[in-house]
Amino acid sequence: MNLLILGGTVFLGRTIVECARDRGHAVTLFNRGKSAPQLFPDAKQLHGDRDGHLDALVGQRFDACIDTCGFVPRIVRQSAQFLSSLVDRYVFVSSLSAYADLSPKGTDEDGALGTLDDSATEIVTGETYGPLKAACEREVADAFDERAVLVRPGLIVGPYDPSDRFTYWPWRVDRGGQILSPGRPERGIQLIDVRDLAGWILDLLEAGVAGAYNVVSTPDAITMSALLHACREAASNEGQLIWVSDDFLVRADVTAWTELPLWIPEKDPAARGFFRFRNDRAVAAGLRFRPLEETVRDTVAWVRTRSPDHAWRGGLANEKEREILKAWLRKA
Repeated sequence: MNLLILGGTVFLGRTIVECARDRGHAVTLFNRGKSAPQLFPDAKQLHGDRDGHLDALVGQRFDACIDTCGFVPRIVRQSAQFLSSLVDRYVFVSSLSAYADLSPKGTDEDGALGTLDDSATEIVTGETYGPLKAACEREVADAFDERAVLVRPGLIVGPYDPSDRFTYWPWRVDRGGQILSPGRPERGIQLIDVRDLAGWILDLLEAGVAGAYNVVSTPDAITMSALLHACREAASNEGQLIWVSDDFLVRADVTAWTELPLWIPEKDPAARGFFRFRNDRAVAAGLRFRPLEETVRDTVAWVRTRSPDHAWRGGLANEKEREILKAWLRKA
């Protein structure tokens, strides 16, 4: 296949490019040339800006476009409409957050999507991120109809993740000591390895399949305890996992998901179904999952190559973790 990747040098885009090239597909990257421009020096790269500067794509023809970096409907509309006659299919990477209601358990692809209170907003926040993704989906569907592939992943994890969300856990456990472990150990979580997601997207394109898909691990297949024990197996230190209750963490003003990635208080009604999405359609279309231990091991290996003074974007500050653990152990 002849593939166009919008972006292509950061995390999922980078992984898709690597996977596609390994499979022998022709790959063209379209981006601004600002993020990791040293990657893929022998690949065809076209530079421009998807917000009004798509001229470099004039006269090009592709079997498919993969859009990993669309967040604003107005901008996605430009690329989707511009490319509607130049590519056969358009893959838009959306999010499970696009659903209007995250409280029901077992949401599938027919669940209602979110809407914006202010349809003109282009500011991405915790509140607007999901509805903006949903609006982007609608732009792609309007332009490509049955040729649209709408991919709704959960938390994407693995090497080269710039968000530091999942990565915090392998890194923190690798440091050892007393490790604040949140909530109920056997609570199920959902995630997807970036390499499994990238390979599956290419599988869909190779099979000529379209449609909308939840792309995430099977509910209850992974627990928080399993994740942290996998981190311990991969770690260079024998850390001590200390499980702290949801209620205590809430009283300690810990920010769910951001300060403790993959943790959301179970009593939060708005997020009760967040780790219970159905993935039947994606699994039927060939989605497979590598062992959690492999994901953790490879993430640890990558984290160890980072600068020691890396400014973390997610995770609990050292001092705050120590204070919470001190108070929890004193209470116990």
